[in-house]
Amino acid sequence: MSLRFSRLDRLAIRKLLPGKRITEHGITVERLGDGDLRYSVNVMVDGLRIHRVIGKEKEGVTRTQAEEFIEQVRTDARSDRLSLPKRRKLQLTFAAAADLYLKKLKEADGRDYVNNEQHLRLHLKPYLRTIRIDQISAFTLQKFRAYCVKQGLAESTVNRILATYRRMGRKLVKWKVISTLFPTIEIQREHNERDYVISEAEEQLLLEFALRDSNPYIWLFIKLGLATSLRHSEILRTRFDNFDPERRRLRVQVKGGRWRRQPLPRSITRTLVKESEMARDPRGWIFPSARAKSGHIESMKVAFSRCVKAAGMNPVVVVPHIMRHTAITRLAATGADIKTIQEFSGHESLTMVLRYAHAQDRAIDSALDRFEQGTIVEHPRLRFGRDS
Repeated sequence: MSLRFSRLDRLAIRKLLPGKRITEHGITVERLGDGDLRYSVNVMVDGLRIHRVIGKEKEGVTRTQAEEFIEQVRTDARSDRLSLPKRRKLQLTFAAAADLYLKKLKEADGRDYVNNEQHLRLHLKPYLRTIRIDQISAFTLQKFRAYCVKQGLAESTVNRILATYRRMGRKLVKWKVISTLFPTIEIQREHNERDYVISEAEEQLLLEFALRDSNPYIWLFIKLGLATSLRHSEILRTRFDNFDPERRRLRVQVKGGRWRRQPLPRSITRTLVKESEMARDPRGWIFPSARAKSGHIESMKVAFSRCVKAAGMNPVVVVPHIMRHTAITRLAATGADIKTIQEFSGHESLTMVLRYAHAQDRAIDSALDRFEQGTIVEHPRLRFGRDS
């Protein structure tokens, strides 16, 4: 349907004086100082502001080209709507998509809700708020990352924020709120590998003070943490009915919501058998809590910190995650191959496992020494002729 003009007609355009302009239906005509006319458009289409200079009269541009441009962008917008989920009229802005994501996340399981809400509220929404999700590009994210760095955020914090953004896109596709994944950029490599490993002597001290602590479960928490590669929250979500003492496996819901069977050393297997025999519910939570809505203890940070301080260690360095790092490093130090370490640690990527390869250096050096026993030959004094 063609536009009807009451002010922007041919007569009015011809009478325009230099420096003056007329605007109607989003089309602006301006008389320039050299007498030429410049045509531009400024319209809203599906919540997106489109501002373009179409061209000058001397280039052959007329009002008709401006009208055709507006019709074309509206036609493109109608075409885009065909790919939207049913009952959706317009593309979502990032802020609207974020609100939907948090609402559904809370209704689904609420896992990681607090961190996700914080990342979105403090960082992602203020920057991407009014941008339509179909207009977000990798370049947009690069600018966002640069903005975060300029604000003084640590590299690891920026990575966590971008991980929330990526998780939000995956979930919205899964819930059929949107049809395509968000564009992403590569997560920067962090230079924060934890090198601290709890020694056997420190382990004994930790366990001694854990037995004296007011928290009756902190001793088992430390035992399980140092005997497996489970993370803080994963340890606390374990159940006796997922424990298989015959196969020495503990089925656990791990990072990302997936389930895996954690291999167990014989010592912690015997410990868990005894604990199940003493538990009020031998098929329930290994770390039960009547106060928590989940039915199990949610955090051991305070009790763990008390034991660390009592053992004379630094609670800033020795946090619960150090137990995971210690367990994997100890296994790597035995000379276990990378795939075995991966099976124990639960890492999906071999790249993550390779961080622990340095712990194998001594084992590899020792193997190489055995390999060449009796075969060492002195380097020849002259490998080449005098004239070479």
